This record gives sequence, structure tokens and C-alpha cells, in this order.
Amino acid sequence: MPDPDSSTADRFCIIGAGSSGLAAAKNFREAGIPFDCLEREDDVGGNWYYGKPASSVYASTHLISSKTLTEYGDFPMPEEYPEYPSHRQAFAYLRAYADRFCLRERIEFNTSVERAAPLGDAGAGWLVRLADGRERRYRGVVIANGHNWDPRFPDCPGEFTGETLHSCQYKTPDAMRGKRVLVVGGGNSGCDLACEAAIHADAAIQSRRRNYHVLPKFFRGKPIDQCNELVLWLRLPLWLRRLAGSVVEHVVHGPAWRTGVPRPDHPLFSTHPVINSQIHHHVGHGRLVLRPDVKRFAGRRVEFVDGTTDEVDLVIYATGFKATIPFVEPDVLCWRDGAPRLFLNMFHPTRNDLFVIGLIQPDSGQWGLVDDQARLAARYLNAVQRASLKRAPAGLARFEKARAANAWNPGGGVRYLDSPRHRLEVEHYGYRRQLQRWIKRLANV
Repeated sequence: MPDPDSSTADRFCIIGAGSSGLAAAKNFREAGIPFDCLEREDDVGGNWYYGKPASSVYASTHLISSKTLTEYGDFPMPEEYPEYPSHRQAFAYLRAYADRFCLRERIEFNTSVERAAPLGDAGAGWLVRLADGRERRYRGVVIANGHNWDPRFPDCPGEFTGETLHSCQYKTPDAMRGKRVLVVGGGNSGCDLACEAAIHADAAIQSRRRNYHVLPKFFRGKPIDQCNELVLWLRLPLWLRRLAGSVVEHVVHGPAWRTGVPRPDHPLFSTHPVINSQIHHHVGHGRLVLRPDVKRFAGRRVEFVDGTTDEVDLVIYATGFKATIPFVEPDVLCWRDGAPRLFLNMFHPTRNDLFVIGLIQPDSGQWGLVDDQARLAARYLNAVQRASLKRAPAGLARFEKARAANAWNPGGGVRYLDSPRHRLEVEHYGYRRQLQRWIKRLANV
């Protein structure tokens, strides 16, 4: 092997040009921090580049957060977009964002990273190996490879002899037509796919490990997350927020159990919210049957934990994703219990040359949050640079102390149920306030 390319040693390596990598590239560019952005596909967009291997969206996918709470803070979505844009519109928006901030010229497309490893302690640099065997030295690494691409499958006893798909493999209703379909999973993707099966399949069944609160997409013509934003802005206590949400749930859907949708076994907001306006409709019309958790498979027969059984032809697992960063060794990222242990889900406890952007599961839109994450990373790097010149901002010492202690609250006062789907969960309003507070404290004033 030739020696690593050292011409890049003064730059950061941003891995990925999806919604998170683009935000990192834009903010680093504006902060004057040199970088290369490496993207394995031939265009930007990541998960929203429909049809590509790393894309988990299907033909009917729309945002489940409104455009106002999804968009980047300095790049509004077009006014003509609906409140809940389609995946095609989301992809077009990300491409327009890259063009608006002149990011394409800084992205190397069709370039996949095989391995990234530190060369020593912070400041010694990183060695990045590409899939074609080339190696480069970098000042640091920004990981923005996304976390909705490595499917998680449940461990179900028995053997199913029909067809199986994960939600990330499902693309069009053709896969459902003429079949009895079981959707395993009660989250947003599970409910969306169960509703799709209710329309296109011969029979539709949804298996849920637990029953969730289901909030409508609209309340009195306004997106439900914007209604919740007002409640959060008013600083109402959690019990009152729960009461308000339950009233909305009751007013829009009525007593859910009357349509056949079981009552949840936990308080509202203690799980990632399910936003769906159709599930009650299809259950109430008999087009969708709800079942509890799967007990075992036997051929094409499925037995559930309540003793009921069904014959199915296709099982679609809407059971989420594993947080996977395959090109960095787990101990480098302080991996624990299925996720890295990072300050604000983005800062390493000791290294100032490693950042993770987008490794969050917010209860609302994400792109504005990753923009704040990237802005904070850039602000931090410039603060560290000023510290070396004896001009450190007053907040840097406080930030370093909080980073070392990993002192922050992802729930914003909410305690989430212990579940793999909540390992990356953050309450968006409180999390955004924490990011913006640190951005302000690290300002050069």
C-alpha cells in the first residue's frame, strides 16, 4: 500500500451527504473549517434518495413531522409544499439545500468509507481508508452516516415459510396485493404499513408488542406537532401537556376502544409518539385486525401471545433499526447498550476531533436539530482554536466540564419507557434549547 495521502491532514472528514452530512458541511463551510465530505451514492439525500440501498423510504412515504418543524432553520421549505411533504419533495428540498449553499463542489460522490481510526490521542489525526483501498490522513472525523438503514429483526420462535421483508425493503403495494399480510410493529412505520396493507392486501393484520397513544396528523386544521409546539412554548407542566394531548386524542378519534384500538398501558409522551389519522378508520371498518405480540411461527401460521392464530403469506417487520457505525471501532465511540455514550449524542467525552451528527430520534422533525448540532460542533472547534491563542470564550470551560460528565437530559423532563427504540430518543424542544444555549455560550463575544 502507498503511504496515506497527507494533503488532507488539515481537514475534517465528513462521512455522509444525507440530511445530517449536508448540515455539517454547510456549517463547517460558513465557519471556515476545512473539510472533505464523502458520500457513497451519486447524489445527496441519504435516506431520502428513494431506491438506493441505504434508503428506507417507500413509494407512499410522507414526513410524519410538519414541514415547519422539519426544515433547516435558515432554509424554509417551499410555500407550495403541503404540510406533510412526500419523500420526493423531501429529496428535492435536500438537493436544493446543497445547491443553495454551494456544497456539491465539496462532496466526493461514489466514495465509500471502509474504516476510520484515530492515530493517537486527540490532535494526532485520523486515518481514513476508502473502499477502493486509498488512505488519507485527516484532522478529525464527523460521522453523519444515518441510523435508519441497518434493520432490527425480533427473535421469534419457530419458522415462517412465507415471504418476509423489513420495512426498509418494502417499496410499493405490489408486494402486498393478493396476499394475507402481517405487519409486526406498532410504531409510525408499522401503522403506516398496516394502513397500506388494509387498502391493498387481501387481509391485513398488525402485531404490537404494546399499544401506543395515536395522535392525529391534524387538529382543527393545524399539524399536531405545531399544536404541541405551542404547549411547549407556554412551558406547561408535563401533567397538563398529557391532559391536553389526551383531550385531542379523544376529541379526534373518540374513545379509541370503540373502534377496536386497545388502550395504551403507559402515559402519553413516555414513548415515541405515533402520528396517524387512518389506523382507527381501517380498524373500525374491519379492514385491519390488531393482534398482540407474536408467540411463534409454524409454517404460514402465526400464533400470538393471547392464543389467537392467523394464516399469512407475507410478514413485514416494522421493528426499527440498529444504530450502526461500521467503519469505527465500538470502543472509540464509547459504545454501551446498543448506542454510543456521547454528550448531547454528538460529542466524545475526551476527543475534540470526533463528532456524530444526526444520531438522535427526536419526537418531532430532525433537520433543524442537526443544523443546530452542526453549528454547535463548528462553534466548539473555533472556540478550541481561540483557546490555543488565549482568547477562549467564557463558556468553553463550562462546556468541557459538562462534556466530560456527559451531563444532559435527553427527555426534557419526560422519562421514556425502557426500549431499544428509545436509545436515541430526545425531546426535541428541550434538546434544541440545550444546543442553542451552548451555541450562544461558545460565541466569540
